[in-house]
Amino acid sequence: MSGRDSTTHGPGAAHDGTGVPSPATPRAANVTRSGSGAPRTAPRDRATAPATSSSAAPDTATPPRTGLRWAGTRAFLIECPSLEHVMRLHAHLSAHPYPGQLDVLAAAETVLLTFTTPAAARRAASDVVDIRLDSTEPAAGKDVAIDVVYDGEDLAAVGKLTGLGERGVIEAHTGADWTAAFGGFAPGFAYLVADGDPLEVPRRDSPRTAVPAGSVALAGRFSAVYPRRSPGGWQLIGHTDAPLWDVDREEPALIRPGDTVRYRAVRELVTVSSETALPASRRERKHALMIEDPGMQSLPQDRGRPGRGDLGVVASGAADRASAEQANRLVGNSPEAAVIETLLGGLSVTARGHHVLALSGAPTPARIEGPLGGRAVTCHAPFALYDGERLTLGAPDRGLRTYLAVRGGIDVPEVLGSRSSDALSGIGPDPLSAGDELPVLKAAAGRTVGLPEPPAVTLPTPGETVTLRVSPGPRDDWFTPEALETFTSRDWVVSEQSNRVGVRFEEPPDDPPFEGPPLERSREGELASEGVVAGSLQVPHSGVPVLFLADHPVTGGYPVIGVVLPEDLPLAAQLPPSSAVRFTFTDPPHPASDTAGDTP
Repeated sequence: MSGRDSTTHGPGAAHDGTGVPSPATPRAANVTRSGSGAPRTAPRDRATAPATSSSAAPDTATPPRTGLRWAGTRAFLIECPSLEHVMRLHAHLSAHPYPGQLDVLAAAETVLLTFTTPAAARRAASDVVDIRLDSTEPAAGKDVAIDVVYDGEDLAAVGKLTGLGERGVIEAHTGADWTAAFGGFAPGFAYLVADGDPLEVPRRDSPRTAVPAGSVALAGRFSAVYPRRSPGGWQLIGHTDAPLWDVDREEPALIRPGDTVRYRAVRELVTVSSETALPASRRERKHALMIEDPGMQSLPQDRGRPGRGDLGVVASGAADRASAEQANRLVGNSPEAAVIETLLGGLSVTARGHHVLALSGAPTPARIEGPLGGRAVTCHAPFALYDGERLTLGAPDRGLRTYLAVRGGIDVPEVLGSRSSDALSGIGPDPLSAGDELPVLKAAAGRTVGLPEPPAVTLPTPGETVTLRVSPGPRDDWFTPEALETFTSRDWVVSEQSNRVGVRFEEPPDDPPFEGPPLERSREGELASEGVVAGSLQVPHSGVPVLFLADHPVTGGYPVIGVVLPEDLPLAAQLPPSSAVRFTFTDPPHPASDTAGDTP
């Protein structure tokens, strides 16, 4: 298991897809719904039949052909015929969300909608494919000017690829109005398109392991600026010091979908640095927890920051949400209060002031030592930690992650409305370190301390095979019938490379009971980048699936064979290395034909 999680994906890696849609004029437009919204069920390939309008209309008003693919029980992909349609549909659904809609994420050829409940998703699915587009345009986004020094390593190569030469590339890049079509790769990264696709070039044959922050790049029909250092395979033509992402701004992303960007050629960049404020003098707080030892990894977590996929920000939050909410419930907190998520024990904290605490998740031997002696602590029950006493957690005998809640909740700074630490993007508090002081909020009035409870998640004993339920799709039709059979008939062994981004599985050996081919595809080519949800089982070329957890990337370019049910994700987040997992398909969701008696 890793500590601070890291990944190797980037805009030029397969994670982000290599397919780009056919050229389209990127204009956003309003949308009106027409027709009866007749329910549509998904055949085996998870895609609905193309939508048609139930009302008579001229050919010019015929709704674009769209399809729907379920991505678990609370989300679905809408397949669009062009990038233009993606942008128009995204603009409408952002301005006019369905009841229960959590997020809407545009990508190259799809729009991903996620919802709070399965019932809300089914209701929306019965209507969304019948949406009609009209020609009325909504208010445009803001104008953004970006100064660029055109000195990129690939500028000469792009000049040869386009036949324009270096000067011609610069003139074409600065002479176009670039529209932000969608985001999603990383916080602040926006895919920009221009009328006529003036600079359409392929990605590099060999992606770079590290692209500097501020690099201005081209790939396919898109232009973009890398907000931070990351791997990538785009053609680099220049650099800028424009701050693409800053969580201290009211709008952290400099460029959002719908904005218009103009690049300006400059000889050099002059950055005016603001004075750095002196740190405030540290004062000892009377009501806090002091971190004596963080163990392998300890992170502040809450319910996360959903609804920001367009900014490249995943919801994050507690990996085992059920256990985190149980710990909060035991001390009388609201479910949104921040807790400590600690990996494989070792956490040690000292109390300043008197506190009520609770442990949930992976059961760990815990002990309190203080001036009056020591005592053992029981998990899944509230207990007192008095001023000056120290609580120390041992290694759990089952599971991975233990949650420590304190009455009132820990008061670390909020970033984008959440106190969660996102291991993939680096947003939120840093991992806890020895010497950190965690202030504790005052408990809300009227909230009572709970009674002992059974564990929120039943964890397997060592050697026990875990079964996870999977909703098929959205891309199960990318795999052969033999691969689908192998997926559910084989035991998959959890790898030590797993982390909060996802559960990775070991390459199956060739001897029983693991013999058989990997998950083979039924088609050639690559999948265009599209939104993914927690629980997605993405299958790279190795044929071994990766199960996305709380800090998963917002988009992915490998096909998703299925999505683990939300009810089983807390268990998936608790699987230690060497655990054996068996997947089983459930019936796919269907759009709601009659929502009167629909239940979540």
